[in-house]
Amino acid sequence: MSNGLSFDALMPKDMAAKAENAGIAKAQLGTYRMFALAILAGAFIAMGANFATTIWAGMGKIAVNSGDGIAFTTAVPYGLQRLIGGLAFATGLIMVVVGGSELFTGNCLIPIAWASHKVTTKDMLRNWIIVYLGNFVGSVVTAYLVFLGKQHTFGAGAVGFMALNIGVAKTSLDFFQCVFLAILCNALVCMAVWLCFSARSNTDKILSILPPISAFVACGFEHCVANMYFIPSALFIKDFDPAFFASVASSLVDNGVILTWGNFLWRNLLPATIGNIIGGTLMVGGMYWFIYLRPSWTGRGSLGGVPETQQAVEITPTDRN
Repeated sequence: MSNGLSFDALMPKDMAAKAENAGIAKAQLGTYRMFALAILAGAFIAMGANFATTIWAGMGKIAVNSGDGIAFTTAVPYGLQRLIGGLAFATGLIMVVVGGSELFTGNCLIPIAWASHKVTTKDMLRNWIIVYLGNFVGSVVTAYLVFLGKQHTFGAGAVGFMALNIGVAKTSLDFFQCVFLAILCNALVCMAVWLCFSARSNTDKILSILPPISAFVACGFEHCVANMYFIPSALFIKDFDPAFFASVASSLVDNGVILTWGNFLWRNLLPATIGNIIGGTLMVGGMYWFIYLRPSWTGRGSLGGVPETQQAVEITPTDRN
């Protein structure tokens, strides 16, 4: 266009510069604003998780009276269940990105600016700690509000039973299994955020978010902020509605004994957080920084020693640096 404006999506090299600038802005946020935005993000992700839980309720098995008694049969194939729940869960990240808030897993892209020496280690860690705590508050408070609303009794208790099943499954994971599932999760989450840097409209952002987020949920990967809702939601039911829990405990793995606050923190939240950091910082942020933003071997701001004035917007397959 003659006026220099374009409605085309940004190309990856420009996306990298945009991600770098976003990291600088996030690191410079005031403490109170950062914490408040993080609470919002925790609540948004929690509502996406609640949406998915509600969608999944009753989808797994249905009771069928065969004449010889009640038998259970699969209502919806497993993969389709996961896909539908993943599309529902994506609502959370859509609200985070379009509405504007601070999400710990997405902020694992701040190292792009850190690697360029535009954000200090202290400021990056400050952001991560404040945002993580804010996400925790937003997610857990939302879980408690949902409990107070007695949503777990909806669908003749199907919603609560699903919430408990999710909590038991997540606290039953092996530590290192959880780490690796979390690495894969945040690679996809950060790719969703990365793709949004190319967007020119909210429609672009929403369409960019849906495939990676529905993929990580469908595949059963572990997201630390989502788990700040999923597992406390189950724990509130177990701890504060013992009658409901007792009515379904026999249908849970090991009667739900593994579902404790200690197992939530040490068997799931800790390894999920470690894995999410690795997946976001190394597999997405680190890779794109290396490809598009690292100093050249000659020390100039160019790719592969080619002056910036001669660089193409995208690296071609023949580039080896």
